[in-house]
Amino acid sequence: MKIDHSNRLALLGAAAVLMFALAAGPVLAAEGSGTQYPPSPPPSQKGQPKGQQGQKKKKQHQGEFQELREKYQYARALILGGQYEDGIAAMHAIGDDDNPEIANFIGYASRKLGRYDDSKYWYEKALAADPNHVRTWSYYGMWHAEQGNLLKAEEYLEKVHLICGNTTCEEYTKLKGVIEGTTTY
Repeated sequence: MKIDHSNRLALLGAAAVLMFALAAGPVLAAEGSGTQYPPSPPPSQKGQPKGQQGQKKKKQHQGEFQELREKYQYARALILGGQYEDGIAAMHAIGDDDNPEIANFIGYASRKLGRYDDSKYWYEKALAADPNHVRTWSYYGMWHAEQGNLLKAEEYLEKVHLICGNTTCEEYTKLKGVIEGTTTY
């Protein structure tokens, strides 16, 4: 198989994004929303088994948590690297489609593929799971702007402003730029 120069650069870029994501440690996927995927493991509770059995369960849980984190980071890196189809499949493979972070990124990737009905479904699923998921409000506002519904996009911009508490958060500035036509995202 012959790989041309542009494909080689795309592969190198995707690999760099993946390596960065895997090296980043704990991921706070929703920078401004405080949402983390996977959710932090619950704090230890009194009355849990002690000794070797308790340690074994704790290590097993930590291993499962790390595996989820790695799967999410990988899927997110694919999407942010422009490999939308593969990223959507990787997000679904995690098996937690009701999580607002996962639903939001499936919506984002669907929007980038021009699948606006699918994208709308996933954005609404993310907001049903977390009505204050600021990144989803921003991306869904971009969806409306792309559909030509600037009034709805501006309504969502105000929602982002209320959640962020300012007009300087990333989600606000990106959506505002899309509405004004100075940014594409």
